[in-house]
Amino acid sequence: MKEESKTRPWAALAVAVMFVLASLVSAAPARAAEERTVIPMGRAVGIKLFSDGVMVVGFSEVAGAEGSSAPARDCGLREGDIITHINREEVDSIEEVQSVLQEVGGKPMSIRAVRDDKTVQLTAQAVQCGSDGQYKLGAWIRDSMAGIGTLTFCEPATGRFGALGHGINDVDTAQLMPLQSGSIMYSEVTDVKKGEKGAPGELHGAFQVNRDLGELYANTASGVFGRLEDGTLTDGLEPVPVAERKEVKTGAATILSNIAGDQVEEYQVEIIRVYPANGADTRNLMLKVTDPRLLETTGGIVQGMSGSPILQNGKLVGAVTHVLVNDPTQGYGILAENMLLEAENGENQS
Repeated sequence: MKEESKTRPWAALAVAVMFVLASLVSAAPARAAEERTVIPMGRAVGIKLFSDGVMVVGFSEVAGAEGSSAPARDCGLREGDIITHINREEVDSIEEVQSVLQEVGGKPMSIRAVRDDKTVQLTAQAVQCGSDGQYKLGAWIRDSMAGIGTLTFCEPATGRFGALGHGINDVDTAQLMPLQSGSIMYSEVTDVKKGEKGAPGELHGAFQVNRDLGELYANTASGVFGRLEDGTLTDGLEPVPVAERKEVKTGAATILSNIAGDQVEEYQVEIIRVYPANGADTRNLMLKVTDPRLLETTGGIVQGMSGSPILQNGKLVGAVTHVLVNDPTQGYGILAENMLLEAENGENQS
C-alpha cells in the first residue's frame, strides 16, 4: 500500500466528542484580572495544519518479489509515531518520504521518530512493490489536516488568538498533531446536522483556502493559537475582561456561536458545574444549552461549535469543548484563563 494520507472527512475538528489544561500555574507574576481583556469572537473559521514530521496512522502488507511483508511494522514503528528523519534527511510531507524511499531503494535505512515525546531510532528496509516498481514501507502516513472550528478570542493589544479550546488530534490515533505550520481561513457555515442522543451533530461549511486570516504558532491540548492578520474580523467588536476561576459561578451564561453563514449570535446557556482545579483534567465546566433557537436548529452543542466563547457577567469565562454524546444539550468547557496561559506559553516555545 502506498505511503499516503488516509483521507477522511474532518468537518468539525472533533470526533464523537468535541474537546485543556486545568489549573493556572505560572512562575511569572499574574497580571491583574482587569488588565486582561480580549475580544470574544464566536466566528467559524477554516483551519489547516501541516505537521512537523509525518504521523504513522496504520500499516499494510507490501507485495514484493519474495512475497508480502510489512517493513514499517516489522522494524518497530507504531501507530502514532512521528517520523522526522530518514537517513538524516528531514521529512515533513508524504511526498518527501516517497522521494527518499525511491532514492534509498532496497538498502537498509535509518528512521528517526518521536514517540511519547521521546526520540526512537529504528532501521528498516523498503520493499519494491511488484505492481508498480515503487519502494514502499507499508505504512499509512498523514502530514496535514483541515476542517472547520470556532475562533474563541483575540487579544487587541497583540493580535494573538485562540480557537477550539482543544487540540487538533489525528482521527486514527487520537494523537496531538505536531505543528509545523498552519493558518485560519475565512469560512461560512452552509448547513447544520442536528444532534441527537447517541449521534452528535455537526456544522458543515465552506472555507476559502486562499483567504488566510491568521497564522498558527501552536497546537496544544488547550486549543490552537496564532496571530490574526486580517483586522476586519474584529471591526466593531469590544474587548471584555477575562474571568478568573474564582469568579465563575453556576447559573445563567451565554455563548457566542456561528451556525449560519458568517453571522455570530448570542445564545442562552446555564453553567451547571464548575470543576475543581486539576492539572490532569481537560474539562473545567459543564454547561447546558437552554436557548430555544439553538435547540431547534442544532439540538444543542454540535461538532464545529467547539471554541464558542462562554460569557458570564460581562466577562469571558471560557470556551465550549466537548459535547455529551448521550445528551447533546449538555457539554463541557475550558476556562478562558487556561487558554490565555497556553496562548502565551505556546508563543514563547514556538
